[in-house]
Order: sequence, then C-alpha cells, then structure tokens
Amino acid sequence: MIYIIMSILAGVCVVLSRIVNFKLSQRVGLFQSTFFNYMVGLIFSIIFLFINSNTLNISIKRLPLWAYFGGAMGVLIVVLFSYITPKISSFYLTLFVFIGQIFVGIIIDYISLNTLSIGKIVGGVLVLIGLFYNLRLDNPSCQENIPLEEI
Repeated sequence: MIYIIMSILAGVCVVLSRIVNFKLSQRVGLFQSTFFNYMVGLIFSIIFLFINSNTLNISIKRLPLWAYFGGAMGVLIVVLFSYITPKISSFYLTLFVFIGQIFVGIIIDYISLNTLSIGKIVGGVLVLIGLFYNLRLDNPSCQENIPLEEI
C-alpha cells in the first residue's frame, strides 16, 4: 500500500513541478527559472549526499560517459516543459510524458538487458491509441466526420 501512495505522490509532484516551473518562467524568464530549478536541485542533492555519504558507494571512475549528460538532458526537459505547458493541457502533457517514459524504458531495457517486454509494448501502444482517439474527439474539425452513434 505504501508503494501505491508513494507513486501517486510522485505523479502529483511531477504535475505540480511543471506548473511551478511554468509560473516561475513567466515571472523571471525561461532560462533563469531553469537555472533556479537546477540550483535548488543541486543544493538538495549535495545535502542528501552528505547525509548518506557513509551508505552510498559511488565510484566516479566506474560511471559510463553517457551518465554525465543527465544534467544537460534535464535542463533541456525543464526548458521544454516550461515552454510547452501553456500550449498543451495538463492531461495531454502528462500522457505524452507517460508514453515517452514507457517507450524509452522499453528501449533502455532492450539495450541494457537484451529483453523485450511484449506486455509493455502492447500497453504503450494501447495508451498511444487512446491518446490519438481522445485527440481526435477533442479536435472540432474531426468531429464532423464521426457519426453521432459512435460518440
């Protein structure tokens, strides 16, 4: 039960962080808000590192080169979300992120573990079909082509 509550809270935090980042970018600018976002994240990461330095066994020499690009990728994602948030509804933005996470997770699993989960692929495709269907229903120009019985 605790894991279900934690996953719901994580989802709420993702949506709230997008809204806060968007509001901050409106007030101080897109790149300045991204800078503050990462500075706060850096400060809390350093505090977490000092608190858990005895239990963490991290060797910088063992990390692959691509692991060092996570921060740059994060900056791009925060800037992109701050730019896109006012243009797309929160529902669709959340669905796009979810679909992206599913398919990137499938790719990472395939590259790192040489496994391909058919269940994840089918689930991702079903969510993608549902998203396209919902987008079609929301688009007024497409509703003229849909018979009334199907709605």
